[in-house]
Amino acid sequence: MTSTAEVTADRPAPAAGAWLHGVVRDAEPATLAAIGGMDGGPVRAVSAAGLVAVVSTAPLDEYGEQPLRRNLEDLAWLERAARAHHAVVEALARRGPVVPARLATVHTDDERVAGSLTVRRAELLAALDRLTGRGEWGVKGYLVRETATDSAETAGGGGVGTAYLRRRRAQLTAREERQQVVSAAADTVHDALCELAVAGRRHAPQDRRLSGASTPMVLNGAYLVDVAALPRFTELVGVLGDRHPGLHLELTGPWPAYSFVAERPEPAFTVREPG
Repeated sequence: MTSTAEVTADRPAPAAGAWLHGVVRDAEPATLAAIGGMDGGPVRAVSAAGLVAVVSTAPLDEYGEQPLRRNLEDLAWLERAARAHHAVVEALARRGPVVPARLATVHTDDERVAGSLTVRRAELLAALDRLTGRGEWGVKGYLVRETATDSAETAGGGGVGTAYLRRRRAQLTAREERQQVVSAAADTVHDALCELAVAGRRHAPQDRRLSGASTPMVLNGAYLVDVAALPRFTELVGVLGDRHPGLHLELTGPWPAYSFVAERPEPAFTVREPG
């Protein structure tokens, strides 16, 4: 994480900054009052350039640059922060298009938030237009566990040891060939879903410790789907699952469109130091 320091002689160091959750076109005060933020209080709006940034008050003794660097190394803290951030973004997404901010985007004051909206106005409006009437859906594909067979190798000579090695070699070869077939099936599924979706992204498969699945994940796709096309998309997932029995497909969503919002190039944290 990088930072930008500016020296000001006429204002004290702030006690709290603004954790950015996302940007929307508008937000009703009553809606925001019902959404809890990072500090336990309700989120609030910062308006500029015809846009609304939804932020949490972020005490800088926890969310300032140096404390944040330390906290991001604490997996338990990071999980809590990620869940709280996502809960806000998800609540906003249920009410309309939202451009999600990446995790731990903190500004030292609302002025900085408003300045970012002004600078990025064209980009943010284009993103909101692209997301309107669409949702992100995930499709995960897992290797179907093969029924165990323990057929003894009877052909050929060489004794029990040789038969075991022959059988083991055949099992490994069959497993490699099956993995290749399933990998090709995952490619085919992703391509077919991309044809119906507005856009598609293929993320790295999750480790089984994260996915909780008993078999390896071979497809971790995200798809931006028009609301009107969702029934056809859902049906296609089922058809592709039947067509590729070596894959177990799971449809999840809708999610905030994290996969279809470009990462911004500027620093995530800005620091204003007193003179």
